[in-house]
Amino acid sequence: MSQPPAAPDSKYKSILDSLSTSLLVLGEDLTIRYLNPAAENLFETSLTRTRGLPLGDLLIDSSDALKTLYAALNNGQSYTRREAEFALLTGSRFTVDYSVTPVSVDPTELVIEIQPKDRMLRISREEDIISQQETTRILVRGMAHEIKNPLGGIRGAAQLLDRELNSEDQREYTQVIINEADRLRSLVDRMLGPNKALQMASTNIHEVLERVRTLIEAESKGRVRLKRDYDPSIPEFTGDKEQLIQAFLNIARNAMEAAFENQVDSHSGDMPTITFRTRALRQFTIGHRRHRLVCRVDIIDNGPGIPPELLQNIFYPMISGRASGTGLGLSITQSIIGQHRGLVECESEPGRTDFIIFLPLEDNQ
Repeated sequence: MSQPPAAPDSKYKSILDSLSTSLLVLGEDLTIRYLNPAAENLFETSLTRTRGLPLGDLLIDSSDALKTLYAALNNGQSYTRREAEFALLTGSRFTVDYSVTPVSVDPTELVIEIQPKDRMLRISREEDIISQQETTRILVRGMAHEIKNPLGGIRGAAQLLDRELNSEDQREYTQVIINEADRLRSLVDRMLGPNKALQMASTNIHEVLERVRTLIEAESKGRVRLKRDYDPSIPEFTGDKEQLIQAFLNIARNAMEAAFENQVDSHSGDMPTITFRTRALRQFTIGHRRHRLVCRVDIIDNGPGIPPELLQNIFYPMISGRASGTGLGLSITQSIIGQHRGLVECESEPGRTDFIIFLPLEDNQ
């Protein structure tokens, strides 16, 4: 059996590693010789773990794709396939366009260039989310200004009237006006989100999540199973630790309340569960900006799921799926993560809701 070729020249490797296109090199026996970082991200693995393994150990694909690869080896011709579906052993599925090109070395190798279609759709969706969030922020700030001005006048007038009244029964009414004006002002301030500048410092994402996990464990009084699946390779980054704790806590509390809605099933043995997962993504795009390294955090619960008609609007203020909810927690979370140049997304189906937080690990200042 032939040995894998030496690593690419450092100059060319740096070029290949910087590409957003996923590149996969296979030997004539369809074993993996090389993955660039974009391909590592796409296939949820690393070159160190997969070098020399058969492609089938990484990818479950249709027989048509295997025929394409063998045809390229036998004929020495390039092939292109559109909207092919790849399925990973991890269960992930995605649609791609890919091209197969034989390389005349001894022995022949195949270079596969992969363009994920799902990725382009995700980038477009993220750009829409960012645009919508900016529009919402402008609208809320304008509305807050128009509300707070008359509220201040109402409260001031109630205070003056309160001083003129001698009857305690009558002053009870002015106190109601003052208290309700204060409550509305507080609600408007919460709609605006954090109003203080970020206190940026070196931050460890796992310290943030462990603080959140401890708080949820205390609040749930042990009634929720809390699972951790951390990537220890994620480096520290510049962020506001306290604000990030608040952002993740808002999501985790929602997950806890959703998990409680799926109480223990006497037949399946399932119990309310929240999973905290972290992964490092390389050459990853958030909105229209590509980042060398991004931290992905998943907070997953096994609750009943979010209704489809609500899913597209959950990050808007005052949108809540619970009668007791204020609809502000997720809006504030998106605002905090946005200040860190990140983004929050959500995928949900009955029995599984996944809030996905992307945070760039470059300097956020």
